[in-house]
Amino acid sequence: MKEAMLYEKLDNGEVHCSLCAHGCVISEGSFGFCGVRQNIEGVLYTLVYGEVIASNVDPIEKKPLYHFLPGTLTYSIATMGCNFRCGFCQNWQISQMSKRKDSGTSQNTLSPEEIVRETKRNNCSSISYTYTEPTIFFEYAYDISRIAKAAGLANVFVTNGYMTRKAIDTIRPYLDAVNIDLKSYREDYYKTFCKAHLQPVLDSILFIKKLNIWIEITTLIIPGENDSDEELEQIAGFIAGVDKEVPWHISRFFPQYKLTEHLVTPMSTLKRAKAIGEKQGLRRVYLGNV
Repeated sequence: MKEAMLYEKLDNGEVHCSLCAHGCVISEGSFGFCGVRQNIEGVLYTLVYGEVIASNVDPIEKKPLYHFLPGTLTYSIATMGCNFRCGFCQNWQISQMSKRKDSGTSQNTLSPEEIVRETKRNNCSSISYTYTEPTIFFEYAYDISRIAKAAGLANVFVTNGYMTRKAIDTIRPYLDAVNIDLKSYREDYYKTFCKAHLQPVLDSILFIKKLNIWIEITTLIIPGENDSDEELEQIAGFIAGVDKEVPWHISRFFPQYKLTEHLVTPMSTLKRAKAIGEKQGLRRVYLGNV
């Protein structure tokens, strides 16, 4: 348990968390939306610091990042928890876990120094904070990233983009690349499927690009939900407006978690999305999960 970053104490023992766009006001004893940050006697704590629930050596292309340190390995880590509630999450078994209820799932306790040593031992060029949502284990990622940067390693966030500008500014000196999920271009989609909002994600993309942090964007195409020509044109048009060189990864959906009744995304839909992206002027459009 470690005191959280990016919060302020309020009256009556409440705290205001400014880590992500939910902006939770948390009363004594309660948790934030993420389920891994708790107000204990007027102090906000992160309850997942050092608690690694998943770690793997991956190709950097799996993040997916195709134009950042291509051909290298990245050491991927995650803790439990997320600040989204996506019904289609491929890692829902760990992302939807919460400290509200201790599930007893096995986790390794690793210090930031140990993570950096493991990264080097496995001949990785970077550390990727991924699988769940790095924003919710921000303090852990921040401490690792500082040591990693000093050791000549790069740092990568694979994120839903729901962090605040303050959070981005804080990690900025140590963050080298991000892949952000732009799940839809509709507010109702974000509210229904993710229990979040669209605009903060768009704002994060624009701000990260402004800071010259390398960025690639991924969209999971779910049949009947976000696969219309109109919406694909809106997504591609937004990315093109940011920079036509920003890579767009169009990812194939497979039924899982709460969306088991949906169909697998047809290849024809993915190819149509790719053609729309290229028509909007995007120069780097890729198909994933195919």
